[in-house]
Amino acid sequence: MRRRLAGWAVHVYTASGSVLALLIVLAALDGEAVTALWIGLAALVVDGTDGMLARAARVKETITWFDGARLDDIVDYLTYVFAPVVLLWTTGALPDGLPGYVLAALPLLASCYQFCRTDAKTEEHAFLGFPSYWNVVAFYVIVLDLGRGTVAAVLVVCSVLVFVPVHYLYPSRTRTLRTLSLALTAVWIGTYAVLLVQYPDVNPVVVAVSLGYLVFYVAVSGHLTLMARRRRAAGTPVAVDTAS
Repeated sequence: MRRRLAGWAVHVYTASGSVLALLIVLAALDGEAVTALWIGLAALVVDGTDGMLARAARVKETITWFDGARLDDIVDYLTYVFAPVVLLWTTGALPDGLPGYVLAALPLLASCYQFCRTDAKTEEHAFLGFPSYWNVVAFYVIVLDLGRGTVAAVLVVCSVLVFVPVHYLYPSRTRTLRTLSLALTAVWIGTYAVLLVQYPDVNPVVVAVSLGYLVFYVAVSGHLTLMARRRRAAGTPVAVDTAS
């Protein structure tokens, strides 16, 4: 019974992300972009820790009839896709008229495809295709005060990358450089908070450190993609990480 209660507590913890998504949208509609980003940071923390807690509580074994993965996908779509697009809209980052509607629709539609792929996560626990990090996009758009042209280009490119079979790092689960990835992810989260505190007068050094993590992320993702192609060419099976 204690284990089952622990499992339900984890599911409630995951589901709380849906409430955070609502708060992001409400803050965005009230013109409180920084508040919305702070709430987005809380949603990131919830999403980054609920999987670990679920595995520790063995929720698949104790609550077999409840699909925690589906719950996680629903919450992630709200916090990583829908709410950030609303935030981009309310901050004026998108152009007026039809072009703005089209640009707002691209992440929503592309991510619908991404979240419904049965192979969205590879056997080596990487994301296949751009993993719909629109919350990260919205963060940099606001903090760096990117122009509409740049925002449009980023939205189009990232939407296309959803359909390109690149293997993207899953920091908490991908075995390759996991310890380093987790450490640098923690640093990036720290820079996220610091930049929000400093906004709108952000420190260039903190910005550089934050963007440096993105360079690391892209580099490791490129390495994962190359290794996967080499394994396929050689017919080598993937060493699946089954550790909890």
